[in-house]
Amino acid sequence: MNTTVTFQCPNCSAGLLFDAKKQKFACEFCLSEFLEEELKNTDAAEKAEEASRRAEEFCSHMNEYSCPSCGAEIVSDESTAADFCYYCHNPVVLVGRLSGQMQPNRIIPFKYDKKQAKEIFLGVVRKKWFLPKDFFAEEQLEKISGVYYPFWVTDADTRSFMNASATRVRSWRAGDYRYTETSWYDVERTGNIHFEDIVTSALKEADKAMLEGILPYPSDSLQEFSMPYLSGYLAKKRNIERAELTDEVRGRMNEYSETLLKRTVNGYATVNVTSKNVNIISSHWEYSLMPIWILTYKSKKGKTYTYAMNGYTGKIYGEYPFDLKKVLAFATGLAFVVGAVAALFGGAFIC
Repeated sequence: MNTTVTFQCPNCSAGLLFDAKKQKFACEFCLSEFLEEELKNTDAAEKAEEASRRAEEFCSHMNEYSCPSCGAEIVSDESTAADFCYYCHNPVVLVGRLSGQMQPNRIIPFKYDKKQAKEIFLGVVRKKWFLPKDFFAEEQLEKISGVYYPFWVTDADTRSFMNASATRVRSWRAGDYRYTETSWYDVERTGNIHFEDIVTSALKEADKAMLEGILPYPSDSLQEFSMPYLSGYLAKKRNIERAELTDEVRGRMNEYSETLLKRTVNGYATVNVTSKNVNIISSHWEYSLMPIWILTYKSKKGKTYTYAMNGYTGKIYGEYPFDLKKVLAFATGLAFVVGAVAALFGGAFIC
């Protein structure tokens, strides 16, 4: 009988794979390697089993819905029924119990309730002159939805390296001649850099502009996940696993490292980075849910406009429609006023 043992990396909590050639368990993310005996002396296997048990328990209490119109995948707890798609407002279909490793590690609870979200929304849109009336009708406002969006939050300890080519320039005059001397230097920088709370969206669809518009969330507002926080709210189902984001997160670490290390290079006229690299010593990933109030509006031409509010800070991202009739009426009225004023001043000038 074959026995399967599942281990988590003690350094970054990622799943370990057995490398037959090396006869070691290897982590594809932080590149750590362990003998089986080394892992048995840790609680790696127990942690993996506990995480799997909690994930199964979480999924057993969650329902998954699918929108046949736009394809959105929505998740809610047993006490919250999803009857329409918060994005396109069409009916959604219950798929069944949520499956997979979907339990979040952390969550930022909603700070603003639905009533407050509607008040903030009205306070903004009432200042807009050319919005369609039905954009802020009560029937439309009732469709505002509290949705938890999925993110991966990464902490990491790294050993970062940077090589650069730098110059110093010296000029002087002797007699009728001016001389310029350029000295070239090879510059190396190495440092231990800790990265805290690198936030990366766990969604593939094109919500990037909206998410960037309402970020950031304060990292100290992250709390341990608890099921009651989901009661009354929907959640987007993540469709990007952290393995798919490894290169992106490592690339961001590279960029941040270059910025930090380059700041330590002083006294040169020019500094051009020729190479850089980040070795990840240890890392920790947490699947986290963050709150957003969403209100969408579909125009008569079929375009969907999205209004979003950060459910914790109140920061707003707005894409607003406009009523062409209101614009034309305003332009006509403005033209009439300008014409009347011109006629008045013109008549007074002739007199």
